[in-house]
Amino acid sequence: MIDRMAVLLDAVARSRDGLTLTEIARATASPTSSAQGLVNGLVATGYLDERERRYTLGPAPYLLNLLSGRTLVTVVGHADLESLHEQTALTAVLAIAVGRDIYYIDHRGVDERFNYLAQNLVRRPLLRTSSGWVLLAHLDRRDLWTHLQSATPEDSQRVDDLLAEMPRILETGVCATDKSSDSGDGVAVAVREAGEVVAAVAIVGTPEDIGPRRGELARLLRTTADARSWSSQRPRI
Repeated sequence: MIDRMAVLLDAVARSRDGLTLTEIARATASPTSSAQGLVNGLVATGYLDERERRYTLGPAPYLLNLLSGRTLVTVVGHADLESLHEQTALTAVLAIAVGRDIYYIDHRGVDERFNYLAQNLVRRPLLRTSSGWVLLAHLDRRDLWTHLQSATPEDSQRVDDLLAEMPRILETGVCATDKSSDSGDGVAVAVREAGEVVAAVAIVGTPEDIGPRRGELARLLRTTADARSWSSQRPRI
């Protein structure tokens, strides 16, 4: 039920003009009657609005963030990504975790693949990106074990590789391995606010772009994170 609700809200949030009940049922792989029950509850609690039989995101999600006083990330700005791009001629991204996935919420670069991921907020599995490895390494152990136990068989080797790399990530705050991604490559650094890891900044590109420069990029990200207080507090080990 919770999974379907999350998929529903994600689908509606991405739609410009809202979704019909039929489209919501298709997006959630649910019978129309089940989708109607979900929609009715979300409309009643303000998570969805209904106009002319189309459903759009309601005010409740925004209100929750206002009540908490929380913004997604405050210590990293677009200018920081611009600076990293200018220094490396590669794409710099700001990534956050939502559930089991990672989203690039800001970026600067010329690689259209990563531009597409960021501009369209395309989700990617945490286990398959350098940013995801940074964020997974800093989870509470109970949450990390739960996440890894539900990994697919095709990711079993990646789970082993992550666990082997975790001590280095926790010590340095940086993921610089070439084993985290099967569709690209990257080096990522943890971003902390109030002592907690809330995001990651990564330099991403092709294996040919990143491989020869892996050490250089790791040093640049560590230096930048220290200079700009992204990593002012070491993680709990």
